[in-house]
Formats: sequence, C-alpha cells, structure tokens
Amino acid sequence: MIAPFLHKLRDEGLIKLIQVDLDQNRPLGNLFNVTAIPTLVFFKDGTLVEKDIVVGGDIRIKKGLMVGACGEDMLRLILEKI
Repeated sequence: MIAPFLHKLRDEGLIKLIQVDLDQNRPLGNLFNVTAIPTLVFFKDGTLVEKDIVVGGDIRIKKGLMVGACGEDMLRLILEKI
C-alpha cells in the first residue's frame, strides 16, 4: 500500500495530503481524469503540475497524474523533481 509512505511524507512536512473517496465525489475524479485507483494528483503552489516527471528513464508523472503505487524512495525522487 502506498498510504503509509504518503502519511510519512506528510508527517515530515514534505507534502500536503488530501484523500478523496471517489465513490462519494465522482465529479472531482472526472475533473482530474482519474481512471484507476490509486491515482496521485500532484500540485505545486496550488497549481496542477503540468510537466511530465521522468525518473529512471520512465515517465512517472504525466500531466500531474501518477496512476498506480510506488515505493517511498520513488516518491521522494518524484518530489525532488517537482
């Protein structure tokens, strides 16, 4: 599960974490084109990260979205590039 890593990063003050129940808020999921769970949507200074983030030669974030889970080390690398 990705949640423990996200909570750890939040507790370290590296991210602000907002979890959304898409069953209760489908319009928000549609707004950000969420088609799978888990999906992380990345913002910087209140603005959706529009650039693609490449880590290890692979695009990890495409237009602000990361679909699927990853480990803590990958999340830290992604945050360094945002």
